[in-house]
Amino acid sequence: MIRLEDLVIFISAADNGSLSAAARQLDLTPAVASVGLKRLEAELGTRLLARSTRSLRLTPDGERYLDYARNVMEQVEAGQNAVVRGRMTIGGTVSLSIPSDLGRSVLMLWLDEFQAQHPAVSFQVHIGDHVTDMFRSPVAVAIRYGVPEDSALVALPLAPANRRVLCGAPAYFARHGKPVSPADLSRHNCLRFALSGVLHDRWTFFGGGDAAVVRVHGDRSSDDGELVRRWAVAGHGLAYKSRLDVLADIRAGRLETALDAFQGEDAPLHLVCAHRTMLSPTVNALCDLLRDRIAAYFG
Repeated sequence: MIRLEDLVIFISAADNGSLSAAARQLDLTPAVASVGLKRLEAELGTRLLARSTRSLRLTPDGERYLDYARNVMEQVEAGQNAVVRGRMTIGGTVSLSIPSDLGRSVLMLWLDEFQAQHPAVSFQVHIGDHVTDMFRSPVAVAIRYGVPEDSALVALPLAPANRRVLCGAPAYFARHGKPVSPADLSRHNCLRFALSGVLHDRWTFFGGGDAAVVRVHGDRSSDDGELVRRWAVAGHGLAYKSRLDVLADIRAGRLETALDAFQGEDAPLHLVCAHRTMLSPTVNALCDLLRDRIAAYFG
Protein backbone atom coordinates (compact mmCIF):
# COMPACT_ATOMS: atom_id res chain seq x y z
CA MET A 1 0.00 0.00 0.00
CA ILE A 2 1.33 3.40 -1.00
CA ARG A 3 1.94 5.75 1.93
CA LEU A 4 1.15 9.43 1.65
CA GLU A 5 4.40 10.36 3.38
CA ASP A 6 6.32 8.53 0.65
CA LEU A 7 4.50 10.56 -2.02
CA VAL A 8 5.49 13.75 -0.20
CA ILE A 9 9.15 12.66 -0.21
CA PHE A 10 9.01 11.85 -3.93
CA ILE A 11 7.38 15.19 -4.84
CA SER A 12 9.81 17.18 -2.69
CA ALA A 13 12.81 15.35 -4.12
CA ALA A 14 11.59 16.02 -7.68
CA ASP A 15 10.99 19.71 -6.90
CA ASN A 16 14.34 20.20 -5.17
CA GLY A 17 16.39 18.01 -7.50
CA SER A 18 17.97 16.46 -4.42
CA LEU A 19 16.92 13.81 -1.93
CA SER A 20 18.99 15.41 0.84
CA ALA A 21 17.35 18.79 0.18
CA ALA A 22 13.95 17.10 0.35
CA ALA A 23 14.94 15.53 3.67
CA ARG A 24 15.91 18.94 5.09
CA GLN A 25 12.67 20.50 3.86
CA LEU A 26 10.58 17.75 5.45
CA ASP A 27 12.68 17.64 8.63
CA LEU A 28 13.74 14.04 7.98
CA THR A 29 17.10 12.34 8.03
CA PRO A 30 18.50 11.47 4.58
CA ALA A 31 18.26 7.79 5.50
CA VAL A 32 14.53 8.03 6.31
CA ALA A 33 13.89 9.95 3.07
CA SER A 34 15.80 7.33 1.09
CA VAL A 35 13.83 4.49 2.69
CA GLY A 36 10.55 6.23 1.86
CA LEU A 37 11.47 6.73 -1.77
CA LYS A 38 12.64 3.14 -2.15
CA ARG A 39 9.44 1.90 -0.55
CA LEU A 40 7.34 3.87 -3.07
CA GLU A 41 9.38 2.56 -5.98
CA ALA A 42 8.99 -0.99 -4.69
CA GLU A 43 5.20 -0.58 -4.51
CA LEU A 44 5.12 0.71 -8.09
CA GLY A 45 7.69 -1.78 -9.36
CA THR A 46 9.76 0.87 -11.13
CA ARG A 47 12.45 3.50 -10.62
CA LEU A 48 11.06 7.02 -10.29
CA LEU A 49 14.34 8.89 -9.77
CA ALA A 50 17.71 8.19 -11.33
CA ARG A 51 20.21 8.98 -8.58
CA SER A 52 23.96 9.44 -8.52
CA THR A 53 26.29 10.91 -5.90
CA ARG A 54 25.86 14.41 -7.33
CA SER A 55 22.63 14.47 -9.31
CA LEU A 56 19.02 13.32 -9.31
CA ARG A 57 16.60 13.32 -12.22
CA LEU A 58 13.18 11.92 -12.97
CA THR A 59 13.00 8.74 -14.98
CA PRO A 60 10.33 8.54 -17.72
CA ASP A 61 8.10 6.63 -15.29
CA GLY A 62 8.85 9.26 -12.66
CA GLU A 63 7.78 12.07 -14.98
CA ARG A 64 4.52 10.26 -15.73
CA TYR A 65 3.85 9.51 -12.08
CA LEU A 66 4.67 12.96 -10.69
CA ASP A 67 1.44 14.60 -11.91
CA TYR A 68 -0.63 11.81 -10.38
CA ALA A 69 1.24 12.12 -7.08
CA ARG A 70 0.62 15.88 -7.01
CA ASN A 71 -3.09 15.35 -7.73
CA VAL A 72 -3.36 12.85 -4.86
CA MET A 73 -1.78 15.25 -2.40
CA GLU A 74 -3.92 18.15 -3.65
CA GLN A 75 -7.04 16.06 -3.11
CA VAL A 76 -5.89 15.10 0.38
CA GLU A 77 -5.29 18.74 1.25
CA ALA A 78 -8.64 19.76 -0.25
CA GLY A 79 -10.36 17.10 1.84
CA GLN A 80 -8.65 18.29 5.00
CA ASN A 81 -9.62 21.88 4.26
CA ALA A 82 -13.23 20.84 3.62
CA VAL A 83 -13.40 19.06 6.96
CA VAL A 84 -11.93 22.07 8.76
CA ARG A 85 -14.38 24.43 7.04
CA GLY A 86 -17.23 22.06 7.82
CA ARG A 87 -16.35 22.09 11.50
CA MET A 88 -16.30 25.90 11.51
CA THR A 89 -19.62 26.56 9.75
CA ILE A 90 -23.25 25.55 10.23
CA GLY A 91 -24.28 23.25 7.39
CA GLY A 92 -24.13 19.72 6.06
CA THR A 93 -26.19 16.63 6.83
CA VAL A 94 -27.14 15.63 10.37
CA SER A 95 -28.33 12.06 10.94
CA LEU A 96 -30.67 12.33 13.92
CA SER A 97 -32.62 9.83 16.02
CA ILE A 98 -35.63 11.20 17.94
CA PRO A 99 -38.34 9.62 20.13
CA SER A 100 -41.68 8.95 18.42
CA ASP A 101 -44.08 11.00 20.51
CA LEU A 102 -41.97 14.05 21.31
CA GLY A 103 -40.48 13.89 17.83
CA ARG A 104 -43.75 14.03 15.91
CA SER A 105 -45.63 16.41 18.21
CA VAL A 106 -42.94 18.92 19.17
CA LEU A 107 -39.40 18.37 17.88
CA MET A 108 -40.28 18.31 14.18
CA LEU A 109 -41.54 21.91 14.42
CA TRP A 110 -38.27 23.01 15.97
CA LEU A 111 -36.25 21.12 13.38
CA ASP A 112 -38.22 22.98 10.70
CA GLU A 113 -37.37 26.25 12.43
CA PHE A 114 -33.68 25.32 12.60
CA GLN A 115 -33.57 24.57 8.87
CA ALA A 116 -35.35 27.82 8.09
CA GLN A 117 -32.59 29.64 9.98
CA HIS A 118 -29.82 27.49 8.44
CA PRO A 119 -30.86 26.38 4.93
CA ALA A 120 -27.46 24.72 4.35
CA VAL A 121 -28.42 22.04 6.92
CA SER A 122 -30.21 18.84 5.93
CA PHE A 123 -31.58 16.19 8.30
CA GLN A 124 -31.81 12.42 8.05
CA VAL A 125 -34.39 11.68 10.75
CA HIS A 126 -34.82 8.27 12.36
CA ILE A 127 -37.94 8.26 14.51
CA GLY A 128 -38.78 5.64 17.10
CA ASP A 129 -38.40 4.70 20.75
CA HIS A 130 -35.79 1.96 20.49
CA VAL A 131 -32.37 2.70 21.96
CA THR A 132 -29.92 3.40 19.16
CA ASP A 133 -26.40 1.96 19.36
CA MET A 134 -24.46 5.14 18.78
CA PHE A 135 -21.22 3.29 17.97
CA ARG A 136 -22.66 0.93 15.35
CA SER A 137 -25.57 2.75 13.74
CA PRO A 138 -25.30 5.47 11.06
CA VAL A 139 -26.97 7.90 13.47
CA ALA A 140 -24.64 10.71 14.52
CA VAL A 141 -26.88 12.37 17.11
CA ALA A 142 -29.76 11.06 19.23
CA ILE A 143 -32.28 12.83 21.43
CA ARG A 144 -33.07 10.56 24.36
CA TYR A 145 -34.91 10.49 27.63
CA GLY A 146 -32.93 9.43 30.68
CA VAL A 147 -29.20 9.35 31.33
CA PRO A 148 -27.23 7.11 28.94
CA GLU A 149 -25.99 3.96 30.64
CA ASP A 150 -22.80 4.03 28.56
CA SER A 151 -20.53 6.60 30.22
CA ALA A 152 -18.44 6.80 27.04
CA LEU A 153 -21.26 8.67 25.30
CA VAL A 154 -21.40 12.46 25.31
CA ALA A 155 -24.76 13.68 26.70
CA LEU A 156 -25.75 17.36 26.58
CA PRO A 157 -28.77 18.28 28.75
CA LEU A 158 -31.83 19.69 26.97
CA ALA A 159 -34.45 19.39 29.72
CA PRO A 160 -32.73 18.25 32.94
CA ALA A 161 -35.74 18.98 35.19
CA ASN A 162 -38.33 17.09 33.12
CA ARG A 163 -40.39 14.45 34.96
CA ARG A 164 -43.12 11.92 34.26
CA VAL A 165 -46.72 12.77 35.08
CA LEU A 166 -49.76 10.56 35.52
CA CYS A 167 -52.49 11.66 33.14
CA GLY A 168 -55.78 10.63 31.61
CA ALA A 169 -58.64 12.03 29.57
CA PRO A 170 -61.42 13.96 31.32
CA ALA A 171 -63.89 11.32 30.06
CA TYR A 172 -61.87 8.55 31.71
CA PHE A 173 -61.80 10.37 35.05
CA ALA A 174 -65.54 11.05 34.77
CA ARG A 175 -66.15 7.31 34.53
CA HIS A 176 -63.56 6.00 36.99
CA GLY A 177 -62.59 8.90 39.24
CA LYS A 178 -59.08 10.15 39.95
CA PRO A 179 -56.62 8.18 42.06
CA VAL A 180 -55.60 10.01 45.24
CA SER A 181 -52.63 7.78 46.11
CA PRO A 182 -50.29 5.56 44.08
CA ALA A 183 -51.93 2.49 45.61
CA ASP A 184 -55.21 3.45 43.92
CA LEU A 185 -53.65 2.62 40.53
CA SER A 186 -54.39 -1.06 41.16
CA ARG A 187 -58.04 -0.22 40.39
CA HIS A 188 -57.29 1.63 37.14
CA ASN A 189 -56.52 0.60 33.57
CA CYS A 190 -52.90 1.63 33.04
CA LEU A 191 -51.48 2.05 29.55
CA ARG A 192 -47.98 0.67 29.65
CA PHE A 193 -44.93 1.39 27.52
CA ALA A 194 -42.27 -1.15 26.49
CA LEU A 195 -38.71 -0.05 25.73
CA SER A 196 -36.25 -2.45 24.07
CA GLY A 197 -38.55 -5.35 24.90
CA VAL A 198 -38.86 -4.44 28.60
CA LEU A 199 -42.37 -3.58 29.78
CA HIS A 200 -42.45 -0.48 31.98
CA ASP A 201 -45.08 -1.71 34.45
CA ARG A 202 -43.58 -0.44 37.72
CA TRP A 203 -44.38 3.22 38.19
CA THR A 204 -42.57 5.20 40.88
CA PHE A 205 -43.91 8.25 42.70
CA PHE A 206 -42.21 10.40 45.35
CA GLY A 207 -43.93 12.11 48.24
CA GLY A 208 -42.78 13.14 51.69
CA GLY A 209 -39.28 11.91 50.99
CA ASP A 210 -40.46 8.35 50.31
CA ALA A 211 -40.74 6.47 47.03
CA ALA A 212 -43.83 4.42 46.21
CA VAL A 213 -43.31 1.78 43.51
CA VAL A 214 -46.56 0.43 42.11
CA ARG A 215 -46.96 -2.58 39.84
CA VAL A 216 -49.61 -1.50 37.34
CA HIS A 217 -51.87 -3.52 35.04
CA GLY A 218 -53.95 -2.74 32.00
CA ASP A 219 -55.37 -4.08 28.77
CA ARG A 220 -52.99 -2.21 26.43
CA SER A 221 -49.24 -1.83 26.05
CA SER A 222 -47.02 -0.69 23.20
CA ASP A 223 -43.41 0.03 22.28
CA ASP A 224 -44.56 3.27 20.62
CA GLY A 225 -44.84 6.19 23.03
CA GLU A 226 -47.08 8.16 20.67
CA LEU A 227 -49.62 5.34 20.57
CA VAL A 228 -49.74 5.22 24.38
CA ARG A 229 -50.46 8.96 24.46
CA ARG A 230 -53.20 8.62 21.84
CA TRP A 231 -54.83 5.84 23.87
CA ALA A 232 -54.83 8.12 26.90
CA VAL A 233 -56.34 11.03 24.94
CA ALA A 234 -59.03 8.66 23.63
CA GLY A 235 -59.98 7.79 27.21
CA HIS A 236 -58.77 4.17 27.27
CA GLY A 237 -56.78 4.48 30.49
CA LEU A 238 -54.04 6.26 32.42
CA ALA A 239 -50.59 6.99 31.03
CA TYR A 240 -47.36 7.76 32.86
CA LYS A 241 -45.65 10.03 30.40
CA SER A 242 -42.90 12.60 30.15
CA ARG A 243 -44.42 16.01 30.84
CA LEU A 244 -42.84 17.22 27.59
CA ASP A 245 -44.84 14.63 25.65
CA VAL A 246 -48.23 15.58 27.06
CA LEU A 247 -47.91 19.29 27.89
CA ALA A 248 -49.80 20.40 24.77
CA ASP A 249 -52.62 17.94 25.56
CA ILE A 250 -52.82 19.16 29.17
CA ARG A 251 -52.97 22.80 28.11
CA ALA A 252 -55.65 22.00 25.52
CA GLY A 253 -57.73 20.07 28.05
CA ARG A 254 -57.41 16.75 26.21
CA LEU A 255 -55.60 15.29 29.23
CA GLU A 256 -55.64 16.02 32.94
CA THR A 257 -52.98 15.14 35.49
CA ALA A 258 -53.55 13.10 38.63
CA LEU A 259 -51.56 12.39 41.80
CA ASP A 260 -50.32 15.98 41.65
CA ALA A 261 -49.31 15.80 45.33
CA PHE A 262 -46.60 13.35 44.28
CA GLN A 263 -43.56 13.81 42.04
CA GLY A 264 -43.09 11.49 39.09
CA GLU A 265 -39.90 9.81 37.97
CA ASP A 266 -37.10 11.90 36.50
CA ALA A 267 -37.20 11.99 32.70
CA PRO A 268 -34.31 14.27 31.68
CA LEU A 269 -33.88 14.84 27.97
CA HIS A 270 -30.40 14.78 26.42
CA LEU A 271 -28.76 15.24 23.07
CA VAL A 272 -26.38 12.29 22.79
CA CYS A 273 -23.46 11.51 20.47
CA ALA A 274 -20.63 9.00 20.50
CA HIS A 275 -17.66 11.40 20.53
CA ARG A 276 -16.98 15.06 21.27
CA THR A 277 -15.57 15.35 17.74
CA MET A 278 -19.19 15.09 16.55
CA LEU A 279 -20.09 18.31 18.36
CA SER A 280 -19.77 20.41 15.23
CA PRO A 281 -21.03 24.01 15.06
CA THR A 282 -24.20 22.58 13.49
CA VAL A 283 -24.85 20.15 16.34
CA ASN A 284 -24.01 22.76 18.98
CA ALA A 285 -26.33 25.29 17.35
CA LEU A 286 -29.12 22.70 17.19
CA CYS A 287 -28.58 21.87 20.86
CA ASP A 288 -28.78 25.56 21.79
CA LEU A 289 -32.02 26.06 19.85
CA LEU A 290 -33.67 22.97 21.33
CA ARG A 291 -32.62 23.93 24.86
CA ASP A 292 -34.05 27.44 24.40
CA ARG A 293 -37.30 26.20 22.85
CA ILE A 294 -37.85 23.59 25.57
CA ALA A 295 -37.29 26.17 28.32
CA ALA A 296 -39.82 28.51 26.67
CA TYR A 297 -42.24 25.61 26.11
CA PHE A 298 -42.22 24.74 29.81
CA GLY A 299 -42.66 28.39 30.72
